This record gives sequence, C-alpha cells and structure tokens, in this order.
Amino acid sequence: MSSKTPLGKQTMDSVDPTRAFVKNVKRIVVKVGTAVVTRGDGRLALGRLGALCEQLKDINSQGYEVILVTSGAVGLGRQRLRFRRLANSSFADLQNPQNDFDGKACAAVGQIVAFFNLQLDVTSSQLLVTDSVFRDEAFRKQLSETVKSLLKLRVVPIFNENDAVSTRKAPYEDSSGIFWDNDSLAGLLALELKADLLVLLSDVEGLYSGPPTDPKSKLIHTYVKEKHQGEITFGDKSRVGRGGMTAKVNAAVCAAYGGIPVVITSGYADNIKKVLRGDRIGTVFHQDAHLWTLVKEEGARDMAVAARESSRQLRALGSQERRKILLDVADALEANEGEILAANEADVAAAQDDRYEKALISRLALKPGKISALAKSIRKLADMEEPIGRVLKKTELAEGLVLEKLSCPLGVLLVVFESRPDALVQIASLAIQSRNGLLLKGGKEAKRSNAILHKVITSAIPEPVGGKLIGLVNTRDEIPDLLKLDNVIDLVIPRGSNKLVSQIKESTKIPVLGHADGICHVYVDKSANLDMAKRIVLDAKVDYPAACNAMETLLVHKDLLSGDGGFKQIISELQVSVNDRKSVADVTLYGGPRAATALNLPETNSFHYEYSSLACSVEIVDDVNAAIDHIHEHGSAHTDCIVAEDRQVAETFLTQVDSAAVFHNASTRFCDGARFGLGAEVGISTSRIHARGPVGVEGLLTTRWVLRGNGQIVDADRGVEYTHKDLLNS
Repeated sequence: MSSKTPLGKQTMDSVDPTRAFVKNVKRIVVKVGTAVVTRGDGRLALGRLGALCEQLKDINSQGYEVILVTSGAVGLGRQRLRFRRLANSSFADLQNPQNDFDGKACAAVGQIVAFFNLQLDVTSSQLLVTDSVFRDEAFRKQLSETVKSLLKLRVVPIFNENDAVSTRKAPYEDSSGIFWDNDSLAGLLALELKADLLVLLSDVEGLYSGPPTDPKSKLIHTYVKEKHQGEITFGDKSRVGRGGMTAKVNAAVCAAYGGIPVVITSGYADNIKKVLRGDRIGTVFHQDAHLWTLVKEEGARDMAVAARESSRQLRALGSQERRKILLDVADALEANEGEILAANEADVAAAQDDRYEKALISRLALKPGKISALAKSIRKLADMEEPIGRVLKKTELAEGLVLEKLSCPLGVLLVVFESRPDALVQIASLAIQSRNGLLLKGGKEAKRSNAILHKVITSAIPEPVGGKLIGLVNTRDEIPDLLKLDNVIDLVIPRGSNKLVSQIKESTKIPVLGHADGICHVYVDKSANLDMAKRIVLDAKVDYPAACNAMETLLVHKDLLSGDGGFKQIISELQVSVNDRKSVADVTLYGGPRAATALNLPETNSFHYEYSSLACSVEIVDDVNAAIDHIHEHGSAHTDCIVAEDRQVAETFLTQVDSAAVFHNASTRFCDGARFGLGAEVGISTSRIHARGPVGVEGLLTTRWVLRGNGQIVDADRGVEYTHKDLLNS
C-alpha cells in the first residue's frame, strides 16, 4: 500500500517509536464494539454514534481506505423487540411470564449497519458473512476483489457476522471455526484484505494490567506477549455484546502475529485520528514488539507514589536539614549555569526554527542574570519561617483535653506548565519548602532546559529523601494517566494558555488551582496624576508583555479626552514607547466602540482577549463605577489597577473590583510571588477556594487537627464539661 500522511499537525519525527508504523498506513480496518455506540441499557447513543461517523467520514475524505466491522445486532434487536412487545401487550399479557426472544431473530432485526448508513453521509455497503464461507477459497478471492472495487469507488464496506443464519450454537458459546465473534472477524478481515492497520474500539482506553475500575491497574501501552500474557487479569465481558477485552486481545494477538499492527483504544473520542497521527494512546500489538528497544518508563502511578513516599521522608527532617537542601539546590544551579544556559539556547534556537510565536520564545529564554536571580530567591525561601507544624489554633475542649489545628503539606502536586523553564525551579523549591511531593510536565519547546534543571535540582537532594521527590514527566501521553490518579495526586496546577487550563479542568476529578486568562486592566481616573499614569501604563504593558500580569486593557475616564485632559498623551506614550531597558516596537492599540471613534483606532473584536504581546485594548468610561462594571464583564479576575488621587474613588475601586489582586497607583506587574515576598510562586490563582493571587508556600499547605488527652471518652457527653477555651490568644 502507498504511504499516507497522518491527520493533524504532528510530524513523523515526533511520533513515538512504538507508533512509527502509522506512516505506512493507508488501508485500515476499524471494529466498533457494541458498548461504544450504546448506553448502559442497550439503547443506541445517537450522539456518540454521530461523532464516530463524522470521524470515519473525515478519515475517508483524507484518502484512507476504511473498512468497518460492527457488533451488536443481537443485543439491539432484542431491545427493539422487547419495546415492540411492550407497546403491543395488554396489562393482562404483562402479568404472564414472558419468554425471551430467539437470538437469531434478534440478529435479523438488529443489524446496526443501517444506523451507520444513515449517519456516515458517505456511500457505504453492507456485507454479512458467516464462518463457513471463509473455508471456500473462491469466496475469499471474490471477497477481496469486491472490497477492492468498493474502496476504489470510495465506498465504505461495513461487515458484520450474519448471526441470523449462522449455524453456531445459541447463545453463541461455540468458539470453534475460523472466527468466533466480530473481534476475531475484524482480525480475519484485516489479514484477508491486507490491511495496514486494525483498530479495535472499546469503551475503555486500552488494555489494562487488571480491571480498569481497579485503581492499581495500569494502561499497557505496548503489548508484549511473552511479558504480559500471564500478568493480565481481565474484567467483565462486554455489558451488551458477547465479547469483551479477552476477545479483543485474542483477535489482536492473532492479527499482529500475522503481520498487521493492531491498536485497542477507546471509541469515545477522536482516537482513530490520534492513532493515525502517531499519538501514544491505547495499546499497540505488533509482531516485532518483543524486539523493540524500549526506554523503561516509570508508570504514572509509580512516579506519583514514589513522590509521596519521598515527601514523607522530607517531612521527617528538621528545619535546618530542609534549609540545607534548598541552599544546596541554589549552589548547584549557579555551579551548573553554563550547562543550563547552553541547553536553553538550544531550546530557543529550535523554537525559532519552528517559528514559534515571539511571546512564547520570550517566556522560554533564560535571560542574563536569571540563574543568579533564581538562586537568590531560593536562598530567601530557605531563610523563611518553617511553614509546617505551625499552630494556627489551640483550644482547650475540656480539662486535660487540648485540640490544635496545625499546618501541613497537601501531599503530591502535579504542575503542568508551558514555555518557562524558570517556573520549574520556582515550583521545585516551593515543593521542598512545603514538603510536598511534585510531578512536573513542561512544554516540549523547553525539553532540554527542563531536563538539565531537573537533573541539577534532584542531584542536590540527599537520601533518604532522594530525587524521586520531584518527578519529571517526559511525554504528554502520560498526562491523561496522571489526571486519573485522584487517590494519589492531591492538587493539579496548570500554568499556561487558556486552552491548557480548560482542558485539564475538564479531564480530572483532582482539584485544579490556576487561572485560564490574565486579562488585566488599568483604569486612569480623572483625578490621576498624569505623569504617574503614563509611567504605570507604560510599565504595565511594556515591561514584560508576555506575562500574565501585563495590562491588556486600558480604561480612561471620559473627562481626560477633552482639551488638555491627558488621554492623548497617554496614548501617544504607548504608541512611541521605547523602554530604557530594551527597545520595543510601537504598541498596537485596538479601541472599544467609544475609543475607536474618538481616536481613530481599529475596533477590537473582543475585550476578553489576552494579547501577551505589544498590543492592548483601549476604552473610554464615564466614571469609576463604569470601569468596575467593564472589568467584571470582560476581565478574568486576575489583577486590576486604578490610578487616582481621589482617595474615595480609589477605595471604591479597591473594595468593589472582585479580582485576585487590586492595586492603587502601582503597576499590575507587581502581582508576582517574588515581588510579594513569597520567595517564589507556583502560579497565580483566580480561583476563590483554597488560594488566590500569587501562590507561594502557604497556598501549598492544608491543615490537620491534633487532639491530646489523658483518657477522656465521650460516653454520650455524660460527665464532660466543655470549656472551649482559646489557649493561643489568651
């Protein structure tokens, strides 16, 4: 078969080596399990079916030759017949015992292929086969010719076992013959029709080491028969079909050893496209799997458990021992500065060659003096007060019964961040200070920088804590597995784009701390000192345009527009800005409805937009209340500033703007953990629960209760005299 470029933007150079076979795929057999397109009660899930058909349609239009094998005729037919009988039965009929339907009659009624014909919106054909016909050489030859002709005409052949006339024993307990269910039929067709790939869609993400519902089960990415055959514990068979994972594995092994690569994966997402793109999803079966030289990767759960165990060792250390670890990390960073910067320069060069956005490259680069600044912030963090075990509340409940509320670590953190390698250093140092275990996943654009920084930091952590306190996740394919570990990982902190944060929030039950946008405002009131206003506005936009605390919208009181009000001076300052620290291009301005007309600016498409570059929106407002309303409607509750000399107006702004940080006469760029004196930050949170604003050590802590007594019992509160005396503040 001729090769076909996979769907999507991913290049074959970035494909996982165990998925490299996809570059030669043109003809693909897809087996759709009954559970993929039905609900728990056996009824068709039309939305899910429609999404699957759209995916198959897209693949077909890209030039792939798609052959479909379906399941579920018996189950769907039985469900239809039961409904029909119920609709046509009298109340008296329903009082009598009802015999179940003949399986073959159910099969005749329930052929699911009709639903695919309706949904696919491409020409398709139905081919029903039985086990016996494959014993006929002439039939097999004709089948191959027919399918070849159909594919040439861009017709999708849809196969199903003709259960209605099959001579197998009911209820399909006979596993003799050439194929024994639709999974093995799919494997047989892949071999007979010389397919390049077989995809078996299921209602789980692939083959697990045990039942998928067992938290200890791990997804097996590459099946090696010699290794996995005796290790796997299968769960229940399909809830609506007659197969299950056992049937899929048997079919996959047979096809793979016949030379057809096989992937078992979930049918609930665009996973066929992802398989063809080379993404590391599902479980791959390949005849050469036992020969592949695979890098032994620590499983997601193993990495998280190891981080938790290391964090417990860290908690057992005294304050001075913990302080020494941080100081050693700071020293190690400075000692290895040359190697770190060389790796970072390679990342920046690669990002420039790949034509990444300037804002991303700016965040990626470790500028001169950055390593020294990071080391300095770590030393400052090391000298801060011990955060663990602080007594937050101490109460005498009754005589001799004392209750304390103490600060303690959260447990294990998962931090997913983009671009900025300096974030790795800050987050790792905060994890050490707060005595939390940590898993880090940085962007691929910073892989060299992250790798060397992780190596330098973990090498400075002595036993018995060890380097496993901080794990570095190497591929994005591990993230879905990690996001499922709500019994091991305690908090997820995404740092990056709106898309990244939103995707993570939608994909996990673990609490997520972070912000999706950094849409920060500066409001210049009519009472503002204009020289001060110009300095603040310029700094908020130009100092570091890619930062999440940079100004994205400038709001100006309407009175400053008239005469020598000063509005045009501020606008002019932005448009010809040259910062003393670095030369910059003019700031591109986009006006709201009022500013666009007054200043002849191009009108913005949306105020809710994070430019992350030398651009911003401008709008005119009537007063401070209008500014507050604008911020609440279009902002992201990150950081907002007022420039005003009128104290009453300023207090109105500070008390009524509902953002994580609100400033008076100061640049939004001050919203930063280091500048706040937190030592470092894991990010800035716009959440309203747990932590808000720049999140330092305190945001990575929780509390626990310690009760000390001398034999007291409740005994229905008889004989207990509660005092509830505050011992901390007395």
